[in-house]
Amino acid sequence: MEMDCEQRVFKRNKLEDNHDHDHQHQHQHQQTTGMEILPREIVLDILSRLPITSLVQFKFVCRGWRALAQDPVIANLHLSKKPEEQNHPSCLILHCDFPIRNQLHFIDFSAQETSNNGGGSEENQKNKVKKFHTPFQEKMPEFDVVGSCNGLLCLSDSLYNDSLYIYNPFTRDYLELPKSLQYPDQEVVFGFGFHPKTRQYKVIKIVYYRKNCSSSSNQRNRRLIYPRSDVQIYTLGSPAWRSLGKVTNQFVRRPSEALVNGRLHWVTRPRRYSPARRIVSLDIDDEQFREVPKPDCGGLNRCNFHLAVLRGCLSAAVYGNYGKLEIWVMKEYDMNESWVKEFNIGAYIPKGIKQNLDRPFKIFKNAVNGRVVRVLCVLENSEIILEYKSRVLVSFNPKNGKFKDLMFKGIPNWFQSIVHHGSFNWIDTPHDHM
Repeated sequence: MEMDCEQRVFKRNKLEDNHDHDHQHQHQHQQTTGMEILPREIVLDILSRLPITSLVQFKFVCRGWRALAQDPVIANLHLSKKPEEQNHPSCLILHCDFPIRNQLHFIDFSAQETSNNGGGSEENQKNKVKKFHTPFQEKMPEFDVVGSCNGLLCLSDSLYNDSLYIYNPFTRDYLELPKSLQYPDQEVVFGFGFHPKTRQYKVIKIVYYRKNCSSSSNQRNRRLIYPRSDVQIYTLGSPAWRSLGKVTNQFVRRPSEALVNGRLHWVTRPRRYSPARRIVSLDIDDEQFREVPKPDCGGLNRCNFHLAVLRGCLSAAVYGNYGKLEIWVMKEYDMNESWVKEFNIGAYIPKGIKQNLDRPFKIFKNAVNGRVVRVLCVLENSEIILEYKSRVLVSFNPKNGKFKDLMFKGIPNWFQSIVHHGSFNWIDTPHDHM
């Protein structure tokens, strides 16, 4: 009996010792990791410097850290960074469009620095491709990406061209926009942007349409002409869409490729009696279309080019013979004399698509659509990221002129790349305050 009692006392003392040890260990753990010992301003400043992928993991440490990570001040600090700090993307979003357009992947550039020889070791790259889950997939099973702005994506329904969503892929917040006016036979060019002065987000639909539908064989065999137009605009937080009337330009059927100085930019289609392509912008503030001077690179009237934003500047990637590229950068916005040819990129065929070629440079015959090679962005180490044939990502080092195919585990076979600055940002609308 005494032995049994002594054993119980021993066990109780041992449990109490363990409890005291655990409590002491927990107390020490709180002292070493507790963010509450720092002033809130310092904590938020630290968190605002972390990449978005680190903040996502930060949320799962404990409730206190989750509350810190979700503080709206962090999103505002991300948005108020100096322009030079915003010039480099935090990630690429890959919109997988085969066999159906319903998957979003991303490659993180901010969590790990890339090496000077083109994106880091292969082992480091293998863990970079991750997949987003779209919570509205049942309502919109297939979609196109209209654009990315301040951590938000605008997605359009690719089946019915009616539904539109604003979506933050890192927080999974989303908003379905009101329906806009539809025409029986139409072609739509989109835009999505933000103006730093008014701090308003707007979605633009440039609708080209015909009143009389015809299915004659002659019209099916040639490109359809849509003589009428209607520019529709929606300000996030407002009750309905507005019409700005018609537009005189025919834009290439792609979403706006550049948002600079609060203005969205498109490239015009060449016409029979006006073959020159032009750059036209829409100011998100005053909602006026304006022509932007294009680079004086010779022969631009007949060659094809696409737009990009490189280090915060409007840029034009001009196609040359056999897949060569010239990248012109407008150093001071809307000033014609500030266009500078900053990069020359030679012809290159990635290994991933070489096996499909019967003759050298056959891949570049379809350059008229601007989809053979696309200039995406410039990384912090000055390497340029290119997309070839919607299938391969390549880095180009302008210092030594070398290319490197970027191999990522789990990358889709076919995709469209969207330069994205990940954040916890969300839309401050009147509905949010109800």
